[in-house]
Amino acid sequence: MTQDSQKMTQAQPAAHADAEPIYFARPSAQYQAHAPAIDAAIRRVLNNPIYIMGEEVRGFEEEFARFVGVEHAVGVANGTDALQLALRAYDIGPGDEVITTAHTAVATIAAIDMTGATPRFVDILPDSYGLDPDQVARAIGPRTKAILPVHIYGHPVEMGPLVELAERKGVVLIEDCAQAHGARWQGRLVGSIGQIGCFSCYPTKNLGAIGDAGIVTTHDANIAEKLRLLRQYGWRHGQVSEIPGYNSRLDELQAAILRVKLPLLEATNAARRRIAARYSEALSDLPLVLPSEAPGAQSVFHLYVLRAPQRDRMKAALAERGIIAGIHYPMPAHKHPAYVDRFPASLPVTERVAGEILSLPMYPELTDAQIERVIEGVRLFHRAAAAE
Repeated sequence: MTQDSQKMTQAQPAAHADAEPIYFARPSAQYQAHAPAIDAAIRRVLNNPIYIMGEEVRGFEEEFARFVGVEHAVGVANGTDALQLALRAYDIGPGDEVITTAHTAVATIAAIDMTGATPRFVDILPDSYGLDPDQVARAIGPRTKAILPVHIYGHPVEMGPLVELAERKGVVLIEDCAQAHGARWQGRLVGSIGQIGCFSCYPTKNLGAIGDAGIVTTHDANIAEKLRLLRQYGWRHGQVSEIPGYNSRLDELQAAILRVKLPLLEATNAARRRIAARYSEALSDLPLVLPSEAPGAQSVFHLYVLRAPQRDRMKAALAERGIIAGIHYPMPAHKHPAYVDRFPASLPVTERVAGEILSLPMYPELTDAQIERVIEGVRLFHRAAAAE
């Protein structure tokens, strides 16, 4: 799910002249662009007698389900809970394995671990960074209960082989869509392809709240009903727990804000794609591996992630010019101290990629001047490196 919680103020630049820093993400820019509508939505909630599980949550659930193209959407407190409750809705827990990637925000793995299930890591494809379907096929065993691909950086995973595998082996296909609101694979929106889709609406996401929020999508009415029970203590009628449940409610304020932003999503995704195209056009002659789109895939460029042999030097040089790039993610999940001994794996592609990736600034409100400044910074670094 998300580690976009790298604080954008952590790496304060040695200011380049008097230019304002350009951060890899800036959620406040979207608020500033749509402040009147967002402020009105907040006032609407404040003036409503119901602050928890009211009409804003119901409205957002219905609108998001229509957008994704599914029958049901269930709002939850955050994207990690979206994954955890999706797993629990399918009774996945201790003794079960979930095949997934280590090239993801650690939240993906934390959610599996929270259920008591075991993540079974497989390696990624070196171009799209999605799960390698051949390795997934080899990893499926008697304890496998789910395949959990991550649509990383806004690029959809190659879902065809995974759909076929899941159906043939009788396992659940759970999409981690935390970074891919509005992305399409073969014309279908992510979150509508597997049995269940899990979204984070953390502030930096393509569809971001002003706080934590998440939502789960499914075609299955029974699974949707179980999710509704799980998110609120197992309650169906009154305050009676029919099953053991949790407290993972999407609050009214965040739902109201998301209802303002959802109609803007296609336009803001298009802006991200335009920025990505400009970066790729301007940097194509440099010794970098630039992001690409697989056939049939439409990325929404949650992040613009390139690979650079001198990644750390380049990041530092950009920071000196007031350009704050990010790394998503510097340590694969299977190398984290919390998991390295418990869930060991050999993932050479994942480990190589982790040492080279760099996220350039990417959000819809970037100005043309800021985009050109980023491009200039990258090009100047390579010019200086070539002269050494």
